[in-house]
Formats: sequence, structure tokens, C-alpha cells
Amino acid sequence: MDHRLIVSSAFASVLALGLVGQVAAQAKPKEKCYGIAKAGQNDCANLSGSHSCAGQSKVDNESGEWKYVAKGTCNSVKGMTAEEAKAAANK
Repeated sequence: MDHRLIVSSAFASVLALGLVGQVAAQAKPKEKCYGIAKAGQNDCANLSGSHSCAGQSKVDNESGEWKYVAKGTCNSVKGMTAEEAKAAANK
């Protein structure tokens, strides 16, 4: 077998494994974090149902608006879970 073919096949395999590792690293789980979205930067519908699209929040850090964050980081950015946001809305 040709040495160039062996080397190029091995190199292609290493590159492919590196790309798979990068894709797996980017596919980290996310969660909805309420109360951290800036006006016009929410990710989708709010809790009250007054709108159903991204980018329609009117006020910074409204408790019913949310953004996706890396799982487990919502508390560290002073956000709320859906249950906490619902409780805050009922007060």
C-alpha cells in the first residue's frame, strides 16, 4: 500500500475526530432563564402570553421574559427558573 495513502487517511481520521469533539462541546445543554433578558433580546414567548416571538420584550429584566443560558448558570446571572418567575408574577 502507498505510504502517502496511509498517512493521508490517518490525517483525515484525526481531523474528523477533532471536528466531532468540537461539535460535542458546542452541544451543551441549555435552560430557560427568566428575568435576565434586555428589552428586545428575549429568546421567545413570555410567561403571560402577550407575545409569542423573540425580540419583543419591552422592558429590561422583566420576570416573564427569558433567554437560553448554559444549564446550571441561571442562578449565577441572577435569573429565575420558570417556577420562580411564575411565583414572582403572582405576587
